[in-house]
Amino acid sequence: MYRPKSTVEQWRIFQAVVDCGGYAQAAEKLNKSQSSLNHAVAKLQQGLGLSLLEVRGRKAYLTPEGEVFLRRSRKLTQDIESLEQLADVLASGWEPILRIVVEASLPRQPLYQALSDFAPRSRGCRIHLVEAQPAGCRTVVAKQAADLVFACRAFPGVTCLPLASTTYVPVCSPDHALARFGEISAHELEPELELVLADGSEQEEGWERAEQRWIINHLHDALSLLRRGIGFAWLPLEVVTPLVEGGHLQRLPMVNQALRKRFTHLILPRATPPGPAASLLLTLTRQHYGAHESAVAAS
Repeated sequence: MYRPKSTVEQWRIFQAVVDCGGYAQAAEKLNKSQSSLNHAVAKLQQGLGLSLLEVRGRKAYLTPEGEVFLRRSRKLTQDIESLEQLADVLASGWEPILRIVVEASLPRQPLYQALSDFAPRSRGCRIHLVEAQPAGCRTVVAKQAADLVFACRAFPGVTCLPLASTTYVPVCSPDHALARFGEISAHELEPELELVLADGSEQEEGWERAEQRWIINHLHDALSLLRRGIGFAWLPLEVVTPLVEGGHLQRLPMVNQALRKRFTHLILPRATPPGPAASLLLTLTRQHYGAHESAVAAS
């Protein structure tokens, strides 16, 4: 069975002697007696069977072995400090993990911005970000299996905060036959293949109740199929705008067609109030979605 030959305190004293340039200076900084520091470093060297420091006059100098161990020991003491700080954080109620679920059809740039602001203030909190379809979101809310859920629909019995509205537009490949139409009516779209973001168990309706529909589980897959000339789809305007501007997709001009919108709701599935980490992310999220909504309205 392995038995340590050194202690964290011995390594801290060793580092202090090096940083201060001698035992007397380190003793003053650490508010310890010089003899106790001499004893700690002596025991450290004895346990390792190596000489780490050489004293010449009143100064302590690193040996070649000491230089190697100094670098490695700094990481050790930093890791110990991080562990102790983490214990303080968790003892204060700060969550170690936040689980976030986002409905696949929703744009999420404001969420990414909120997470970017949250990262330097996370205090070690880990983020689990998962994409789900409406049925998956409903299951997560029912099981209280996440801290934050972003979905199109509000759910009864839990806190649901409206964040922003998202405009959806019909798009297809520039090579698709629909791209050659000057204007398109809802009736003309009915026989066309529509790609609908949903899962196999979800009775998700296409915007136009197209006769041919493919159920696509991920936004990335829908975009990839569209770019290959397969079908059309109603997708978030902010997602498709760069692709339209780059010539990869084409927006379909609808005749007398009102803009289609969906709301992004932030759902708090748990019965208990959000903890401090979730509350911070919640505040940042509402700020960025509010700013995003204002920017979209202004444009």
